[in-house]
Amino acid sequence: MRRYYFDHNATTPVSAEVLEVLVPALLEVYGNASSIHREGQLAKQKLEAARRHTAALLHADPKELVFLSGGTEADNLAILGTVRANPSAKKHVITTAIEHPAVLNTCRELEREGVEVTYVRVGSDGVVDPADVRRALRPETVLISVMHVNNELGTVQPLAEISSIAREAGVLFHSDGVQAAGKIPTDVKALGVDLYSISGHKLYAPKGIGALYVQSDTRLWPIQFGGRHERERRPGTENVPGALALGCAAAAAEADLVTESARIAELRDRLERGILDRVPACGVNGSLSRRGPNTTNIFFDGVEGEAMLISLDLKGFAVSSGAACSSGAVEPSHVLLAIGLARERARASLRFSLGRSNTAEQVDALIDAVAESAAQLRKLSPTYTSA
Repeated sequence: MRRYYFDHNATTPVSAEVLEVLVPALLEVYGNASSIHREGQLAKQKLEAARRHTAALLHADPKELVFLSGGTEADNLAILGTVRANPSAKKHVITTAIEHPAVLNTCRELEREGVEVTYVRVGSDGVVDPADVRRALRPETVLISVMHVNNELGTVQPLAEISSIAREAGVLFHSDGVQAAGKIPTDVKALGVDLYSISGHKLYAPKGIGALYVQSDTRLWPIQFGGRHERERRPGTENVPGALALGCAAAAAEADLVTESARIAELRDRLERGILDRVPACGVNGSLSRRGPNTTNIFFDGVEGEAMLISLDLKGFAVSSGAACSSGAVEPSHVLLAIGLARERARASLRFSLGRSNTAEQVDALIDAVAESAAQLRKLSPTYTSA
């Protein structure tokens, strides 16, 4: 059975061009970038070239880029590092209710440390209102963290408007850009962010490498301790092959960003139209206009999302439910609950996220599989009644 992958927001396969860089680097660039001998200096040169390529994707100065292990560590360093570096006795952080757990759980750790956190609600479209961020400000606010593109809905948040509010208040602004970089144009200077997180495995590089943009005059304490690597922001011998892979992936994404985003958006729209035309009692969650090109989240009333996911998997299609499993119980997505969906509808939703490997033929095959699975499962559903 042939398999088709529609879960690119979870992770992406390593691309052929990245492999062409990564494999020789693993074999040949084995020196420690902190060593002064020839092998070490070669590794240092390669590391800095990777930094330049990665920074170019974000329109950042390479000196403002910190290499680390991925998006989760980048979010942790951005949030914990800035808040702990602030000398104020009383501190307050603003974030949103639809952030990735890498942000939400880091903020909960801050709460355990005595920091107050406001979780701003979003509308039914999945977009935060900048006015709500402004209203959440306090004299003791030290950081605002709002994701760029939501991982479950694909909604794009109004970062430029929020950064203007943050600058006016003298508050640092961080954004989790893991689902944005390489998919939509990303200029950290134009967006006005002070910190911006990205992850290699979301843009066809391997897992275990990511980066954090840190605007040059931002106070940031390390959250790990060791050597003086990465301008004393992230200790540990640098993952040079991983950084080279990320730099290659960033350069490839920048080169065809406009054309590839348009192609994938067309496929995403084709998928949506096909499903909505073929399957009754379903609809798209979140904004239809303010979103990235590759993601759609669709509810199927009367169907358990996990059952639909398994049915599609057996037919050769990888998709995501967006649900979390805790203590053996499947809980609906916190993002879908935050936009006002009932728990039953949230559990009946699936995320489809497209990427480079997807074609129109694959999309049409997925539409057929979704229609067939929905019909099969609804025959067994005690809650679904056809119109």
